[in-house]
Amino acid sequence: METSAGHPRETSHNVNSDEILRQDNSHNANSPPPQTTSEAAVSDSQFDDLPKSSETKISSDLPPPTGVTTPQVKRRRRRKRFFTDLIPPSVSAAAVNGLRVLRPNPKPSSAYSYSETELAAGDDLSKNHNRRRRMSDLAKEVDVEALIAISVGFPVDSLTEEEIEANVVSQIGGIEQANYIVVRNHILARWRSNVTVWLTKDHALESIRAEHKNLVHSAYAFLLHHGYINFGVAPGIKEVKFKPPEGASKGNVIVIGAGLSGLVAARQLISLGLKVVVLEGRGRPGGRVRSKKMTGGQNGVVAAADLGGSVLTGINGNPLGVLARQLGVPLHKVRDICPLYLPNGRTVNPDMDSKVEASFNKLLDRVCKLRQAMLDEVKSVDVSLGTALEAFRHVYRVAEDPQEQMLLDWHLANLEYANASLMSNLSMAFWDQDDPYEMGGDHCFIPGGNERLIRALAEDIPIFYDRTVESVRYGTDGVLVYAGGQEYHGDMVLCTVPLGVLKKGNIEFVPELPQRKKDAIERLGFGLLNKVAILFPYDFWGGEIDTFGHLTDDPNMRGEFFLFYSYSSVSGGPLLIALVAGEAAVKFEKMSPLESVVRVLEILKGIFSPKGIAVPDPLQAVCTRWGQDQLSYGSYSYVAIGASGDDYDILAESVGDRVFFAGEATSKQYPATMHGAFLSGMREAAHILRVTDRRISPADTSNTCSQENTSVVDKFFDTPDLKFGNFCVLYDPMSTDLESNCLIRVELQGEICLHLYCLLSRRLVLELSKLEGDLSRIEMLTRDFGVKLVGWNNLSVAVGSLLTSIESARSV
Repeated sequence: METSAGHPRETSHNVNSDEILRQDNSHNANSPPPQTTSEAAVSDSQFDDLPKSSETKISSDLPPPTGVTTPQVKRRRRRKRFFTDLIPPSVSAAAVNGLRVLRPNPKPSSAYSYSETELAAGDDLSKNHNRRRRMSDLAKEVDVEALIAISVGFPVDSLTEEEIEANVVSQIGGIEQANYIVVRNHILARWRSNVTVWLTKDHALESIRAEHKNLVHSAYAFLLHHGYINFGVAPGIKEVKFKPPEGASKGNVIVIGAGLSGLVAARQLISLGLKVVVLEGRGRPGGRVRSKKMTGGQNGVVAAADLGGSVLTGINGNPLGVLARQLGVPLHKVRDICPLYLPNGRTVNPDMDSKVEASFNKLLDRVCKLRQAMLDEVKSVDVSLGTALEAFRHVYRVAEDPQEQMLLDWHLANLEYANASLMSNLSMAFWDQDDPYEMGGDHCFIPGGNERLIRALAEDIPIFYDRTVESVRYGTDGVLVYAGGQEYHGDMVLCTVPLGVLKKGNIEFVPELPQRKKDAIERLGFGLLNKVAILFPYDFWGGEIDTFGHLTDDPNMRGEFFLFYSYSSVSGGPLLIALVAGEAAVKFEKMSPLESVVRVLEILKGIFSPKGIAVPDPLQAVCTRWGQDQLSYGSYSYVAIGASGDDYDILAESVGDRVFFAGEATSKQYPATMHGAFLSGMREAAHILRVTDRRISPADTSNTCSQENTSVVDKFFDTPDLKFGNFCVLYDPMSTDLESNCLIRVELQGEICLHLYCLLSRRLVLELSKLEGDLSRIEMLTRDFGVKLVGWNNLSVAVGSLLTSIESARSV
């Protein structure tokens, strides 16, 4: 499970990072009482005067050199994406033998510097040593570009589903596809070398052989529309992206939620020529990404605490790393050293630490082998990961010593942190289904808090705050969204609310979402992680570490303040954040803030007082309560028992080409991460553009029958549920209630054939069918029932909902 947690002591299956926490509005008291604050929206200017920390700049795109891995001190074993031998010979061969890439601006060799070289259909390379060496260098350069493409999620030597749907090549497989991949990788790498400048198609064409111009057009359009290039917040990017579009708008989109996915999608949709409005229930943007400015003391100590998503998990290819580069923000690598402390304050014996860690990883390996055997035999079997691990622990007699048991519990708490849930809730079969897609590279903090990215993304976006959405009505004629006592009409709606909100059913969808999607919402888990952020007058724990852990002898509370993050190097002040995971996170929400802070201070004093280090009274403390937040109801998603990675894909499916979904819980590859939310917003923007481009507008009210045959309704009226005279009727397949709506089409014949429509209850339709003659029926409609026959475009939104239900029923 990849996460934004990214702390040094990770298991072989990643540690989760999209920690999403809500601060409590209550005030803590201590002696003297720390200053506490309510969860008021942070003004845009609050972070501008934070002290800047000196950071080492980390490249956000360059993958590790092929075949080279660097050992990391105290890094818990974790699956990382190494790229040795991943580039198939076909890709390199296509590049060397089929394309000529003219690289401007000669510079020393690096992933992003280009030497002026040619790739051309070759002579016999053995005739010329220099030629052979040059071609070898070019092959390596092409491989580096391929590594960059892999780091952002492209497969090694095949097309993505989105590329296939976009028809980027005329035929799947073969030399054209291989050449396309090389061109795509080159364009991507070229932009990533300077993400502050808009890469034009002409710039891309400069370095590609003329006969491959079509491939450049295809690759450039795909990368641009899907947000792989020319995205972000750099002035040079915004200047081009926010130019007024030529011609009429392609459509109107309502985005629900101003979190990462909603903001990213809104920016991309605007740049693609659509009109956008964003409805946000909170009084601020960011959603579950929340940075809180903390202050206190006579000297005005200031720090920025990330109460929600905090760590960039894997910087290679991470779009959030691109944003940081564009803003000139140096990233801080989360250092690998993470000492563990016993309840008595003593440091855990290193040998015992290594022994238990190795045993824990072996238990996970055995569970992996067991599940593979079970899935091979019975496809639908699933049990909890906790049950399987505990069974193996007893069989192999792991951690029978009390101190070893505490160490093992710490690792289990870490795993519960990674998944925002108890071990007993996790699917043994699929809990780590996203591991193969994990982004490589270091885990990093953003100095000053992640809200710096949020503020930049929210700039120039039309956002209406304090607009909690109550219902979404949709049909073939558009969408109608009710929020904050107002109606918003649009062509499409993009829903980016957290999975917890969908589970609660707080948004009414009319018609109801397909059962397939409702089942996926039910199966997937949405878990909880909480934090206590404490600002101190000075750093008493030492600035040489970013994390340290605490063990407990109570297995039921193993996740209570089990891990501390030091934000001193990035927040601008002496700030500690204590994490609460698993069962402890649930109980934490029922504790008073005062009790929580006192407990944290007790733990800190137990660790540092024996060393002769005094723990000062805090200046301010903030407790989160994400489970009680009515705009999230939790922190981030996980694969529960009975669920699978496919449920993320189902949740991402659109409904009727009107309702679209984004957010971390719609990302099978990157769930529970900030970059997963970001990429899902880009994905849906491209999806909406495709739907917009292929949509055919409904026929005008004055159209003749032959013209109206292009309307989506005609295929349904070819097989009506009831027909009498020139009246055709379509019933609501979702209801047998006599008061349910029906759609009636009346055909008026003369020199031209005209269709008129109305909505009528099934009871009145049956009454109408008993009359003889169309004239009598029309008189009853207008005189007795008070119904007016209208053209297609004058029907209400309700008809769209009805047709969507009919289409869903008839497609089964």
